[in-house]
Amino acid sequence: MNPQDASIHVDTLLALLLVASATAVVTKWIRVPYAVALVIAGLTIGLSKVLPPVSMTPELVLLIFLPALLFEASWNLDIKALQQDWFAISALATFGVVVCMLGVAAIMHFVGGMTPQTALLFGAMVSATDPVSVIALFRKMGIDKRLTMILEGESLFNDGTAVVMFKMVLALVLAGTQFSLPVTLSTFFLVVCGGALIGAVVGYCASRITNMFDDHQLEITLTMVTAYGSYMLAERLNVSPIIAVVAAGIVVGNYGSRTGMSTDDRQAVNSFWEYAAFLVNSLLFLLIGLQVQMPLLVKYWQVIALGVLAVFVARLLVVYGICPLVSTSKNPIPTKWRHLMFWGGLRGALVMALALSLPLTFPDRETIINMTFGVVLFTLLVPGLTMEPLVRVLGMAPEKEPANV
Repeated sequence: MNPQDASIHVDTLLALLLVASATAVVTKWIRVPYAVALVIAGLTIGLSKVLPPVSMTPELVLLIFLPALLFEASWNLDIKALQQDWFAISALATFGVVVCMLGVAAIMHFVGGMTPQTALLFGAMVSATDPVSVIALFRKMGIDKRLTMILEGESLFNDGTAVVMFKMVLALVLAGTQFSLPVTLSTFFLVVCGGALIGAVVGYCASRITNMFDDHQLEITLTMVTAYGSYMLAERLNVSPIIAVVAAGIVVGNYGSRTGMSTDDRQAVNSFWEYAAFLVNSLLFLLIGLQVQMPLLVKYWQVIALGVLAVFVARLLVVYGICPLVSTSKNPIPTKWRHLMFWGGLRGALVMALALSLPLTFPDRETIINMTFGVVLFTLLVPGLTMEPLVRVLGMAPEKEPANV
């Protein structure tokens, strides 16, 4: 890369940050979720071509952005609140992913005419939820924290299980081998549990190291090493890097930060990761809008519409099929909550990154990528923009919403 190319990239990055800042200011006056507004801004920039093309690569999302987002969310995850609904979250993040994958695959195969292998691959690809804007809205409106925890916990863990299922299905398709349930289950168990073990060990070691010094700059650096180190180590050992980062973040956030960090140091680390997540999310949602090519969406509108329908039907099966089984008298999941969980199953950048990671020689690659982009765009814009009215229609908004902080 020559210096001129580097300056162009820096200029583009600064322009995107300026757009993100302006969008954040605008959303203070209009009732549009920040993430959704960023997607709309990205779409506008892409259509007007006021900036050079910016590519969202799988490596950028999976290796640079995702570890930061996962670590920040898991660092702030309250382990006691997680334990209260661990059964429901685990079921939604594991069985829910399988139900979603099979539901989407069945519709795309029997109605859309896709081959079973490609339909399963698409189903696995779109199984990961990303309700960032919904969670932010719930916190702003003061919605019950348990509901927010269930949605956030499901999203954190189903990222890992969906990626594992996607890679397993893709490997089977590329190798042309027959599906074996025992082999698939054992591989899935080893990859997920291996990632959790690696992350927990890395998180514990980092937590012990924090006891050796009292310096918030070093502690911020150590948490960065923990986030990206656990991801890369798990990747090298062929276990789930996403689960590894989540496990490491939970351990450091709930153990290391309380045993090895002072209150001031913990606040400094928390502020750093809060800003990192804001920055990464801002760039990601802008990039989502920038990647969408309207002529291609128009070209593939029929299969995109079927893909959207399949995703919503599968989400309906997941929420209304699994929630009654995991709802107990002690920890109930009310019907109104299920409505919001169903409508809040948004898809995001991870789904797009998985689509872009398909080999260039993969059959119908362009169709699958545009179907995926269409599904992501629809779920972000339609449920994303109508979630607040739905909350009010269901009568779940507090009489006086908490002030923004």
